[in-house]
Amino acid sequence: MSDNQREAGTIILDPTHASFAPEETVHDLGATHFIGIGGAGMSVLAEMLHEQGVEVDGSDREPSAKTDRLQSLGITVEFGQQAKNVEGKNTVVFSSAIKPDNPEIVAAHEAGERIVHRSDILALLMNAKRAVTVAGAHGKTTTSSMLAHILVNAGEGELADPSYAIGGSIQGKDGAILDGGHAGKGNVLVAEADESDGSFAKYHPQIAIITNSEADHLDHYGTQDNYRAAFVDHAGHATKAVIMCGDDDEGNLAVLRALDATVAGRTIVYSTRNAAELGDLNGATLVRIESESETAESGAEHFTLHIPGGLIGEEERRIAVTLTVPGIHNARNASAAIIAAALLGVDIEKAAEVATSFLGAARRFQVCGTVSQVTVVDDYAHHPTEISALLDAARRKYPQSAIRVIFQPHLFSRTKFFAEAFAEALAKADDVIVTGIFPAREKQEDYPTVGPDTIVDEALKLDHTPAEDWIRGVEDMHTAAQMMVMRAHHGDVIFTVGAGDITQMDEVILHALQAHRWDCEG
Repeated sequence: MSDNQREAGTIILDPTHASFAPEETVHDLGATHFIGIGGAGMSVLAEMLHEQGVEVDGSDREPSAKTDRLQSLGITVEFGQQAKNVEGKNTVVFSSAIKPDNPEIVAAHEAGERIVHRSDILALLMNAKRAVTVAGAHGKTTTSSMLAHILVNAGEGELADPSYAIGGSIQGKDGAILDGGHAGKGNVLVAEADESDGSFAKYHPQIAIITNSEADHLDHYGTQDNYRAAFVDHAGHATKAVIMCGDDDEGNLAVLRALDATVAGRTIVYSTRNAAELGDLNGATLVRIESESETAESGAEHFTLHIPGGLIGEEERRIAVTLTVPGIHNARNASAAIIAAALLGVDIEKAAEVATSFLGAARRFQVCGTVSQVTVVDDYAHHPTEISALLDAARRKYPQSAIRVIFQPHLFSRTKFFAEAFAEALAKADDVIVTGIFPAREKQEDYPTVGPDTIVDEALKLDHTPAEDWIRGVEDMHTAAQMMVMRAHHGDVIFTVGAGDITQMDEVILHALQAHRWDCEG
């Protein structure tokens, strides 16, 4: 147990505290127990340790697809969190959702077991690999999934079988869903670097990708300036290169201009804007995203990467890219992945070629089915900018369709901080239902005035066509799903949107469409 967990007899769980020395490896962990092992980030790490021969088990509140998978691999999962689950363990792993009064934390503390944050495990895994981290308020899962896909399909030698720790799943061929964790035999590790709790300060990758630094997680950081400062620090830990998007709302540019000159000198900025539009790049290299377009209805995304001479080879190059996943935001995500792959040693032409076969991370513009000409799409978007990008892509792919959205906000704090921005993003849809908030680590009693109407009230202040009845709050998501089905017509597209359990409504909507669509208007 770390010193910071012994203070006046209390238990302190500090996700920013580094628990391991640089020379330690995963083989120093001993028997390792994960509290909340079914979580997206935790299950990936548990699987990776298991693949490397570490004795792993865990607990969670209830069974899930993640726990089913872990059990199929031979990892013991106990349901219900209780003291006996950590008996005889050497290391106990917690996430930021776990509180000090958790019975397994208390028992591990009393037994003198080492208690570490999930980020400590990821940092250990990085120590023995050429690590690439992907950080940012949005785009992390898609960008890291794209990079893993490129390495798997275009990498050779030690690049061919990368390890990856991705917080979501990946869409495979024929509807298959590939898990986001793998301990490969190659020398590269691709990992999401979660900035939500500041724990990504522990990582020292070769390459750090920063998709954006748009303010988020202000419940932890307090201010936008503190949030950006964390990214400045993270970029400084990259030993080879920093790859940053230049198209966000000035967040990344502010981070870029705050970088030490030596760090900025090994930074690559990818952007649809030219150098004059971007302004001071602090010595960074610009890679332009040119000729971006999207094929209506098919959703195919086209663009060209303008690579300046000296970055990858002596000659400047223009690399044509076509993506299956729609939206200019995916052109940006792919640009970061292709550049990173090239810096690792993958032929850039081949990297661009295999990017075409990437079908998307699970729950990222995932088409779940079509019934009676009504299409149902699921997406993880949970930040206003993500929702805005999603609905822009929806308009381009379905230009003749009414776009209907069921949105489940994620976190009371995020809903409170960004209510107006959520309203403006959702206004890009034709018809919206906002459901009850998915609380994750938060409690309703701490935010008694925050609910679906927090967003709806802001939305009703906006100009919108139609002006009336385009947005409403419905606490229960099952009721919301049924209501949206009854409102839908032939040719419409219904999106389930959010980072919580709203994804469960896709099947509900599809079944309801089968039952009710005989009377929908053509």
